[in-house]
Amino acid sequence: MMQKPTVRLKADTTYSSVVSHVGLASHVGVASRVGVVLVLSVLVSGFSRTVAAQGGDLDPRIVKLVGSVSEERLGVILKKLESFETRSTLSSTTSTTRGVGAARQWILDEMKSYSPRLQVSFDTYQVAPEGRITRNVELRNVMAVLPGRSPRRIYVSGHYDTVARPGGQGAANAGGPPRDPEAPAAAPADPKAPLDNLAPGVNDDGSGTALTIELARIFSQSGIDFDATLVFMCHVGEEQGLVGARLHAQRAVAEKIPIQAVLNNDIVGNDKGGNGIVDGATIRVYSEGPEDSPSRALARFVQRWGGRYVPSHKVRPMARPDRFGRGGDHSAYNQLGFTAVGFRESRENFTRQHDVRDTFEGISLPYLAQNAKVNAAAAATLALAPPPPGVLNDRNQPQITRAPSGYDANLKWNAAPGAAAYRIFWREAWNLDWQHELLVGNVTTVVLPNMQIDDYVFGVAAVDATGHESFVTSYVAPPRANTPVRTGTGQP
Repeated sequence: MMQKPTVRLKADTTYSSVVSHVGLASHVGVASRVGVVLVLSVLVSGFSRTVAAQGGDLDPRIVKLVGSVSEERLGVILKKLESFETRSTLSSTTSTTRGVGAARQWILDEMKSYSPRLQVSFDTYQVAPEGRITRNVELRNVMAVLPGRSPRRIYVSGHYDTVARPGGQGAANAGGPPRDPEAPAAAPADPKAPLDNLAPGVNDDGSGTALTIELARIFSQSGIDFDATLVFMCHVGEEQGLVGARLHAQRAVAEKIPIQAVLNNDIVGNDKGGNGIVDGATIRVYSEGPEDSPSRALARFVQRWGGRYVPSHKVRPMARPDRFGRGGDHSAYNQLGFTAVGFRESRENFTRQHDVRDTFEGISLPYLAQNAKVNAAAAATLALAPPPPGVLNDRNQPQITRAPSGYDANLKWNAAPGAAAYRIFWREAWNLDWQHELLVGNVTTVVLPNMQIDDYVFGVAAVDATGHESFVTSYVAPPRANTPVRTGTGQP
């Protein structure tokens, strides 16, 4: 299945047979070794990402899964979320039809109805007044867990809480007043009173919530036996400073929950910007740096595999944590060491954010469905693939050297559970994305002759027997410690 390798080498390949295979019979100076080192020719095995992508077969189960995303279901969910009128974290919880309490109960019951395989519960916290939390409040993320064969977790998330401020995000972006006359009044004078002003939040972030709920449905009903455990998380408290996501990430650290990746969706349902520009064919994916961080690797993965399963929708990786001066729940996970990225629509209409005008009329269901399909493709591929291989030794140093000649790229990595092969990636050090790739056998050492490790960036991904691929782990030099230089004050 999937992509056919140009060169596939087994663990018992000798140096001489590799040389013969790739046409490097004239290369000398390296001893023949069995099962330890593979010597590969960059001239023969190097091929571009574009060429590699054209030859691959797709997993028909993922194709079917992606195709089962329903625009109609997304629309039904969004209209139901809008019907609660406000989902403010600080709104009242006593009504069964209005406010955050009614909304979270409906989300819980809706996801429970999809499949007995889906374990749906509230992820609950008691929060004292702090920052934008003006009174004691019980926060409830809604979490649906689809158990896999292993405990490692892949998250798809959005936030279901809403906010509407005078003038909305449009006035904030324009520098403040004048305020929109349709915007709601300021918060009540009593900070302990419920904040029940109108805040429909259909795009921010009903769109990400609907996407998450819909993927909980299609994944739980797919019949696919995933290796990773999938979690469909509807956060609350995002508008008060990513509070629900921070609390869950803190719990994950304390309980050593192995979160491998978080695909966060926040404002992903509108294809027409407030400036009139329409773009229904691309989605932005933001990721925390530095350049070869795990989050950047995840963003490249989404571009690679989302593009293969949904070729009509272009993924645009953004080399920054989020939009300028703004944030989202993925950042809460990044700050605690987890790998997370943020999906954002390509053309935002700021008059429909943090505003009473953020209604269903501002949604493009075909566009939201395309974004849901990209998420589904990336999450399914990750959940079926082995975990990414580690490239650090027991001293936390990258396992890359110039051996054996002093001018080669000698790559080593730690075996990943379930891997049947590995794919090597490399690019010139100035480039942002991988330029070349090579599928090798079930080995943990590869040598690329005459490849200066000073001039290239290298990485490796794990591949299972049917071709599902992890995201890439890069070889990154650790930062140098700052050692102060002592100076003398007297003469010798």
